[in-house]
Amino acid sequence: MPTMCWMIMDMSFSGVRCNCEIRLRKRCRTFFSLSNPIFFRVKMAHKIKKINTSLDELNKKATAIGLVAGLSLDATTSHGISIDRETYSILKQDENNIIGRDDVVADVVQALTKSNYNQESDLSVLAIVGMGGLGKTTLAKSIYHESEISKHFEKKMWICVSTPFEVNSILRGILDYLKPENAAVKGIDAICNILREELKGKRYLLILDDVWNDDGEKWNDLKSCLLRITDAQGSSIVVTTRSDKVAKTVETLPRCDLRKLSDGGCWLILNNKAVPVGSVPILEDQEIIGREIAKKCGGVPLVAKVLGNIMCSKTSNEWSSIMESKIWDLPEEEERIMSILKLSFDELKFSLLKQCFAYCSKFIKDSVMEKDDLVQLWMAQRWLHPTKSNMEMVDRGNEYFNILSEKSLFEDVGEDYDGNITCKMHDLVHDLAGRVSNMTNCRSLFSKGEALGKTLPNFRSLRVLNLYRADIDKLPSSIGKLTHLRYLNVMKTKVKAFPKSIGELYYLQTFKMPYHVEEFPKMISNMINLRHVYFGKRAKVPGGILRRLTNLRSLPFLKVGKDVGPRIEELGGLNHLRYTLSIYNLEHVRDGEEAVKAKLGDKKHIRKLTLDWKLGRPSNNVDNEDVVLEGLRPHCNLEILKIQGFMGVKFPSWLLLASNLKEIELAGCNKCERVPILGHLPNLIHVKMEDMQNLRCLGSEFYGYNQLSGAATSDERKTLFPALRSLHIENAENLIDWMEAGEVMLTAEKLRGLSLP
Repeated sequence: MPTMCWMIMDMSFSGVRCNCEIRLRKRCRTFFSLSNPIFFRVKMAHKIKKINTSLDELNKKATAIGLVAGLSLDATTSHGISIDRETYSILKQDENNIIGRDDVVADVVQALTKSNYNQESDLSVLAIVGMGGLGKTTLAKSIYHESEISKHFEKKMWICVSTPFEVNSILRGILDYLKPENAAVKGIDAICNILREELKGKRYLLILDDVWNDDGEKWNDLKSCLLRITDAQGSSIVVTTRSDKVAKTVETLPRCDLRKLSDGGCWLILNNKAVPVGSVPILEDQEIIGREIAKKCGGVPLVAKVLGNIMCSKTSNEWSSIMESKIWDLPEEEERIMSILKLSFDELKFSLLKQCFAYCSKFIKDSVMEKDDLVQLWMAQRWLHPTKSNMEMVDRGNEYFNILSEKSLFEDVGEDYDGNITCKMHDLVHDLAGRVSNMTNCRSLFSKGEALGKTLPNFRSLRVLNLYRADIDKLPSSIGKLTHLRYLNVMKTKVKAFPKSIGELYYLQTFKMPYHVEEFPKMISNMINLRHVYFGKRAKVPGGILRRLTNLRSLPFLKVGKDVGPRIEELGGLNHLRYTLSIYNLEHVRDGEEAVKAKLGDKKHIRKLTLDWKLGRPSNNVDNEDVVLEGLRPHCNLEILKIQGFMGVKFPSWLLLASNLKEIELAGCNKCERVPILGHLPNLIHVKMEDMQNLRCLGSEFYGYNQLSGAATSDERKTLFPALRSLHIENAENLIDWMEAGEVMLTAEKLRGLSLP
């Protein structure tokens, strides 16, 4: 029976047990009477039969609603499942210098840049073939970023394919890569027409990563479309695949059979991870052991990397234990690799951390995962228990995420265009997560939305309901019966409004709405445990709601209302807000007294603050903006500040005390003739000023002579901008005077960028 069915059985029996306990209290003597044991067994037999019948029905419905069952310990994964591969071309820090592949990179570059003119076809295809863990994607990234490739091909595109192989999806991916503003176009002909205009007369390189399709007809359909979108000769495709059959289907150039690394190459990878730069050098006997372990890696870079992470900070005896492990005796190479990967899992110290890792198997294989989303999902399962009194669950979640990254169980860790930290799991690591996963008690439903209204009431103990990209335009009213729900994601759906019953989700911690929603649900004010809420700029937030959500840790933004909508004082009690806070329409704040009620100074966890007045508004009622900005004094922990559209004449005095500030951006502050005092700030790295039409002088107030501590002597001058790396000034056409620093030293050793009007 699938794992999820066991979960439902557990819940069903819990309900039966509760009913039985009520009846036991009412008729205790009769039930436990020695004279009536048969009646008890018959009664329970009927109930069990009824439960089994219900379970059979639920099991049939599970697939229809997209229910993902957890895998048991000995389960294996299959490449027949739907995969939404999302690798990307950016090289990670440890991929900038790939080991043992220089000759391979050179050969592939040579084949792509020199051979095309001799090909009869206008579109050549080169396949990179190798088993999982050999580094096919890393090799493709290195080729993609070679200078000769950039010179030879006028356009480069990176598409991660996996399964299913859909021509329309691949073409849309190319369109999104080249013209993201046209990403909504769906028809193949329409997509090809746009691509034809974009690639007209241009030679391109297309990387298709992780291809599993060996259907020649589908491949020919894609190739036919690709031949139509450019009239230039010499375009090329690079395909990465594990399958020899796929390579035979697509290749027109000699293939690249990726060989295993040498023992020396594996040792370099393992040593880089086990003995990081700056750590104490290892002893000679430990190096001997390490090199023996490297030989056992079988030439697989992923194995060397994972083992290196395990060996980091361990003793010679512990290295010897790894070398003498019985896992090396396994006959099957894939099983041996999986057992080595499981060593990294076994190294995880906390059982709850292991559950967090295993939970990642619920994501579609090879998808990009956001750190914040993972932490919120783990939090919904009650796996994040703070170890210190002042630690939040999100801090524990971040700690777990970092550990999994350090152990190489997460890879491709980086930031997306919106600044979100993202990661992936290698295919083999995802397989490992599936093997160790046992989701019997995991109350999660990742659904595409089919038959949601009919089946949702059967899963009242759900803690997670993930409807991301589900094909739905509304939520059933029965959602209010999910009283245990902690996480609800409705992003990228067609939902425009929410049922009133959603206000009954009193324990909800994370609520993610589609960004197109305009009708903000008033019932959200009942969600007093809400910690994270997501909505778009179209949402019309009624006044009086946000002030009740005192447990909020994240708020996308606040638009200050004039006659309707939230006033700025609603922020007053939201002192748990963390990281980023953006406040728009500040022209609706009446005076400094009202601004002070936002109590930004009490929000010690805010690191990035945006204060925004609407650009292009009338300037006849801006006399109070100086005092408003003065009243919006943040906590001194602030690191990034952006002030936009401010039409006062002077900047606030609290900037003098912003000792932790690292970045400041002033934009559209057209009435300011001078800039704030910044030169004394010890941690300021980036300064950006643009559209400062009235700025005329950069002088002593910019440097902040009087704010520097200590008196300067003839031999020792004071230091200004000690950490500054970039200074950007744009559209300040009236800036005519830039005074010298005088008897101080302007530190420019670390200054990397200087832009002037």
